[in-house]
Amino acid sequence: MISINEDYTKRKIRVLSLVVIPRMPNHLILLFIVLSLAVDKVYAQQPPLQLWYRQPANALAPDQPFNTSDDLEWTKALPLGNGNIGAMVFGDVHTERVQLNEKTLWSGGQSDNDNTDAPKYLDSIRNLLFNGRFREATELTNRTQVCKGQGSGLGRGACVPYGSFQTLGDLWLDFERKEHYTEYYRSLDIENAIAYVTYKQDGIVFKREYFVSAPANLLVIRLSADTKGAISFSADLTRPEQFSTVGINDELTMEGTLDNGEGGQGMQYRVRLKARQTGGKQHTSANKLIVSGADEVILLLTASTDYLPFYPVYKGKDYNTITKQTIAKAFARSYHDLRQDHINDYRKYFDRVRFCLPGKSGDQVPTDELIKKIGATEDEPYLTQLYFQYGRYLLISSVRQHTLPPNLQGIWSNKVQTAWNGDYHTNINLQMNYWPAESTNLGDLHVSLADFLWAIHQPATRSASLQFGMKGWCVNTVVNVWGFTSPGEHPSWGLSPGAGGWLCQHLWEHYAFTLDKEYLKEVYPLLKGAVQFYMNWLVPDPKTGKLVSGPASSPENAFKAPDGSRGTISMGPTHDQQIVDELFGNFIEAADLLGDDDHFIAQVKMAREDLLKTSIGPDGRILEWKEPYEEIEPGHRHLSHLYALYPGGSINKTETVELATAAERSLAYRLDHGGADTGWSAAWVTNLWARLKKGDEALKVFNTILKEKSADNLFDMHPPFQIDGNFGAAAGVAEMLLQSHEGLIELLPALPKKWPTGKVKGLCARGGFVVDMEWKDGRLLQAQIYSKAGGICKIRHAGRELLIDTRPGLKYSITSVLQLSMRSADN
Repeated sequence: MISINEDYTKRKIRVLSLVVIPRMPNHLILLFIVLSLAVDKVYAQQPPLQLWYRQPANALAPDQPFNTSDDLEWTKALPLGNGNIGAMVFGDVHTERVQLNEKTLWSGGQSDNDNTDAPKYLDSIRNLLFNGRFREATELTNRTQVCKGQGSGLGRGACVPYGSFQTLGDLWLDFERKEHYTEYYRSLDIENAIAYVTYKQDGIVFKREYFVSAPANLLVIRLSADTKGAISFSADLTRPEQFSTVGINDELTMEGTLDNGEGGQGMQYRVRLKARQTGGKQHTSANKLIVSGADEVILLLTASTDYLPFYPVYKGKDYNTITKQTIAKAFARSYHDLRQDHINDYRKYFDRVRFCLPGKSGDQVPTDELIKKIGATEDEPYLTQLYFQYGRYLLISSVRQHTLPPNLQGIWSNKVQTAWNGDYHTNINLQMNYWPAESTNLGDLHVSLADFLWAIHQPATRSASLQFGMKGWCVNTVVNVWGFTSPGEHPSWGLSPGAGGWLCQHLWEHYAFTLDKEYLKEVYPLLKGAVQFYMNWLVPDPKTGKLVSGPASSPENAFKAPDGSRGTISMGPTHDQQIVDELFGNFIEAADLLGDDDHFIAQVKMAREDLLKTSIGPDGRILEWKEPYEEIEPGHRHLSHLYALYPGGSINKTETVELATAAERSLAYRLDHGGADTGWSAAWVTNLWARLKKGDEALKVFNTILKEKSADNLFDMHPPFQIDGNFGAAAGVAEMLLQSHEGLIELLPALPKKWPTGKVKGLCARGGFVVDMEWKDGRLLQAQIYSKAGGICKIRHAGRELLIDTRPGLKYSITSVLQLSMRSADN
């Protein structure tokens, strides 16, 4: 909790008094100071942001056979992470289970998957599609425009070269006391990223505290009791396969080598566990660490693999020395110092944004019961705030600068064969993982995506050349840590030529929010390489002369082709056209900012003018394909033809009213036919409604996620668990409150009627601005705009607009009628 104390109050008043605009009326200065301090006090008095439960997640005992279908219990466990190490806390009293992950732990290995025969069929496929011979074109595409080898194993790649993200295993703590227990409480404090378990057993109150420290790179568990000598247990490390655990010199070590998918040895890993106890004794047996009669025990666990995420060198990292040094360094430090370092590191990210919706607090209701409750109440303000901040918590916990991106499950998986291999799906899912990064003030975590694109740049360039016969670089639907960038095993889902351009949107967005030219210089070659691919890939439609992408799908969707066949592949699907148009525009602007006057820029400008643009069909909806084909699945989960509305911005309510109206009809049609039936799809719909300034509709879908798509631990369910829904929904909340894609900052653009009063602090807008707002009865009371980079800031609210020429480092206060009231230095 944030505390408001006398020193803080004096400091704030002093800063505000020294930097107010000269000749500002004294009564306005006093009013602003009072309101500012009142806002801080309200935030400080918010109920704690925590998930909590009255029962454990029902872990299995270690002497029972390993259960690979324990998903129900697993999605009740509480997630912890530091961007490298993940942990799921079950909280069982008698036999605690902490399921473990290390983000780089993958089976499989590098393999050659680019199909060099594929390019020679492209012209034939395109001609067949242009001539309406879809059946033949589809058959030829399915036969030739695929990877060679086994690909992703159709999403089950654990035992093929593609591989799978896998569980690291489990830490088991078997306690001696087996008596009945009472007063059980299990919680996850997302303000400090710490999990707790407390209970009373045999008259003794036991407490456990868990966190995963980023500064120390380890899992820390503190076991304590209110009676001396009460703590006794044995610790074991296990894994479903390919592991050995030994206890030597008061340390428990688990190690193993995964399968490379070709009958050989792949990635190697090591886990180390040490205990430091107060009172009592400890020793190691053959495969257990045993503590008896202790007053308090601190458990330290770290892990590493030999993976280096820089293609083509990926093996050789000294995981043995790394884990040894990590555990030794932490063992020499006090628990208090480890804990405080962890909190300080975590809160420098989390505390950037605060969000408050007044009303009856739901923090007194266990989280699993609160999820059920919203089914009857239809709206729970506390759960809304919690879920929004939980999305930010999961992003901070599953990625840090210079780590691999969050995968389909972030950093958490309980399987050897993770769902869909736990890889990077780039036809929306990897991108959605980063949707809240910029708007919710976590932009410095966004750069991990650029690192990953550089890491796979070489194989992506190879795929462009060998698989497609093109310059530049490209990726398709599935990408892994080994540099797989070829199409998947079937073009209907595995051929996504628009994927690379969509990833580049994120490269540009980070610049748009920060105006960091040094960063733009670093990613400019990636932008240029993607543009080079599309400049080669696009071909003129013989009927219209417009440049179109193809053969390509509208991701995973299908249509009734004119020749009566089931079509998935076409020329010029709207999804690709919108992505390429946006990429070309961003690249042209980047070239101008960086002074690149290469003749290639002029060619890109001409190509952009010749692109097939988004069209409206005879029924008033956005065309998903070049022609108004009938959808086979009208309520399809992908809304790819609405990319330009969100996450793109070229369709909006201000500049393209007709297209925005058509997009709204498209969205309503999809939902009328059962759309948004997966967690991540519902999150996308939330953002689309927000962009259409339909706050009530956005909240309705958001609440559907809470009611129908949330596990007990608030993991978003596809099903199964897929973390992009958590991230997408968090972005949707931010999008209801603040938008900046139309060349200005709009305050409360899609405020739902059920949020009549509230406060938000720390949301980010394009142009390098940070925004705080307070509203009541649906109307803005005040706002503050902090300018990081300076420059013109245009603000809109309720039909009014305000233009401010900002200076870097200053904060500008705005009244309810959008008038500048004062400016101050950032404090």
